[in-house]
Amino acid sequence: MSSKIVVGLDGSASGERALSYAKSLADKIEVCELIVAFVIEWSPYAFQSAEENAQRHKRREEEIEAAQSRIVIPAVTSLTTDGFVARGIVRHGDVADLLDKIAVDNGADQIVVARSSEGGFVKRVFGTATQSLVMHAHVPVTVVG
Repeated sequence: MSSKIVVGLDGSASGERALSYAKSLADKIEVCELIVAFVIEWSPYAFQSAEENAQRHKRREEEIEAAQSRIVIPAVTSLTTDGFVARGIVRHGDVADLLDKIAVDNGADQIVVARSSEGGFVKRVFGTATQSLVMHAHVPVTVVG
């Protein structure tokens, strides 16, 4: 049986703990793909001028490139070097909504995130997005300490 696990990373040590836990789960599953996900928090509801929107688009593209090169690609490379099937996804938007959407769109069986963070994804999320993710996700969510 084939499984997929979405791992929410934020570039911190706590995200590495989530990745380590997901690897241990994947080791126990006969065929498992790890989907490394990084969500750059962004709201579509900011009201800006056309010039500000153009700059915002440029910043979004730069943020995606930075997240890919600094966090996602190294994690995927490490996983594939260790023999895992892995790929990465970077998105802009609401963290909880997008992690759930990534899981659903990719047919994932589970989402793994970290409980605490040194200032990234889970810090700004715990109590809001993590709680929302746990309460509303369409697949089980494991929160790693």
